[in-house]
Amino acid sequence: MQDRAEMGMRRFGRVNWLGLYTLAMREILRFLSVWTQTVMAPLVTAGLFMVIFTIAIGARRGEVMGVDFALFIAPGILMMTVIQNAFANTSSSVVISKVQGNIVDTLMPPLSGLEMVLGYLAGALTRGVLVALAIAVGLAVFVGLIPEHPLIWLGFVALGAVFLGALGLVAGIFANKFDQMAAITNFVVTPLAFLSGTFYSVQDLPPVLSTITYVNPVFYLIDGGRYGMIGVSDSSPVLGFAVVGTSTLVVSALAWWMFHKGYRLKP
Repeated sequence: MQDRAEMGMRRFGRVNWLGLYTLAMREILRFLSVWTQTVMAPLVTAGLFMVIFTIAIGARRGEVMGVDFALFIAPGILMMTVIQNAFANTSSSVVISKVQGNIVDTLMPPLSGLEMVLGYLAGALTRGVLVALAIAVGLAVFVGLIPEHPLIWLGFVALGAVFLGALGLVAGIFANKFDQMAAITNFVVTPLAFLSGTFYSVQDLPPVLSTITYVNPVFYLIDGGRYGMIGVSDSSPVLGFAVVGTSTLVVSALAWWMFHKGYRLKP
């Protein structure tokens, strides 16, 4: 597919700022129009996770890494909710457009592959940050948990939203039907999220499982978010930023290539 930048968008300058802004606002308004499902529902789900695990396990589990079990799992539940919503935002947008046949409305405007990736990721980032702030307020009110390193915490929240948003783009472009999207979510994204140290410390795992966990980039998101919230982690936050940052660049580059070539986007 010929690069849209060579097909006429140069009259707007090197970057089609108006087109990029329009796509970003479309993605943001798309989820804000159903905010009870996209922002409020994740807050309720995170609260239910906290209540269930605290009641069922907390009293017997004791401290983990020197902190109360409820405080230990709270940042993990927050980060897990953020990345799941960021993934859902981009993947659902693309796959619904493909199924309904209106993906052409996104492909026809003079937007380059990079601008389309950035526009979609703006929606994922905004939704992820809003979900994180909503849950953080709930944790502050009901648990008394305030981020110890707020800038590091916010950095991992933003990076996690962009990473899973880019992964959602790749999944949405690859999937041609809702059942294919559901398979990717159930067999790829959910295991990555749940087997990432959300509810346990890597120190408690056997050597083999511990090694596998350290290969999972989502682990570094959960671990970095936990460090930002309560100041404890299984790995270095610097290493976490490096691993997730590299993973984000790789997945985003793949999403750009898919848009640039029209992979599984053109009939």
